[in-house]
Amino acid sequence: MVTRRDLLLGGGAATVAVGSAAWANKNGMGSMADYKAAVAELRRIPPTAPETRDLIRYATLAPNGHNTQPWLFRPIENGVAILPDFSRRTPVVDPDDHHVFVSLGCAAENLSLAAAAAGRAGDIELDPAGDGTVLVRFGTGTSSGGDQALFDAIPRRQSTRADYDGSTVGASDLKLLAAAAAVPGVDLALITERQQMDRLRDLVIAGNTAQIGDPAFIAELKHWLRFSPNAALRTGDGLFSAASGNPALPEWLGPWLFERVFTVKAETERYSRQIASSAGIAVFVGAEADPAHWVQVGRACQRFALQATALGLKCAFLNQPVEVPGLRADLAALVGMPGRRPDLVMRFGRGAALPFSARRPLMAVMV
Repeated sequence: MVTRRDLLLGGGAATVAVGSAAWANKNGMGSMADYKAAVAELRRIPPTAPETRDLIRYATLAPNGHNTQPWLFRPIENGVAILPDFSRRTPVVDPDDHHVFVSLGCAAENLSLAAAAAGRAGDIELDPAGDGTVLVRFGTGTSSGGDQALFDAIPRRQSTRADYDGSTVGASDLKLLAAAAAVPGVDLALITERQQMDRLRDLVIAGNTAQIGDPAFIAELKHWLRFSPNAALRTGDGLFSAASGNPALPEWLGPWLFERVFTVKAETERYSRQIASSAGIAVFVGAEADPAHWVQVGRACQRFALQATALGLKCAFLNQPVEVPGLRADLAALVGMPGRRPDLVMRFGRGAALPFSARRPLMAVMV
């Protein structure tokens, strides 16, 4: 989800990384085949899973900033409490924990959809105690037809940080996307007109340029990078290069190469190309800038992404204009909501799937 930063490890990096599976294993990388099998097993859940542990597994498949998975799950009577795990926050890119609470909202929506599919539909609320906990309470209802489609899409959804095919999305599908994201306290701006997308592209590039120029941002980003299949599986978190369509690399080589290819010029070219290949961009704006509304934004965003997945579309975040405070006013004006704080930016379109990101085992996230 939510601020995942993909790596630019193409071109020359691919040349360096060329080698057989035997070479990869010899260098302690592990194989992509083993990685994909392990991740597939982690994501394998009974299609109608009434057990609370199974419902929580669906929740862990939600998008989240840098794939830090900043959540803990505590079963409670007739529900689950989702606690923010501030030990996994990213204070440079997310100093006010905005993305933490958006991530909790994404997880809560997955959990709610899974519970409804198991005949236990209920409610989502922020704990009145004020500690940032999100409560998902189970009931006795079932999902609607539309929500069933969203539930079915949970294991297939991913943040696909690659080029799309440039095709457009029809008005009927845009209407379905907007309807899925209709969550109280959240406004959605759908941008499909090329001139407006180009203006938003310029904000993304400006934000990315500012972030690349910040040594603290780069240090924080590098902390969450995973270059080899073994490293990605060992930690179960972070930004794995192959999940962005880039080569897997030995851990000793990845950081060295990253410092040489992660440049303003290369990133500008990549974002320009990827936005040009997208069908549109969605901007989510909460009614207020507080944890309760950030949770709602996460719910709306996740419902949008799941509906996109159900329609055969891919999504990826472009959150630089909301992460760099000086760009938020320009973004708000662009989407016709002056004076508001935009929360998330997501491009969408049609493209090929990439390897899925890893997740930590349940025992690591349940308390």
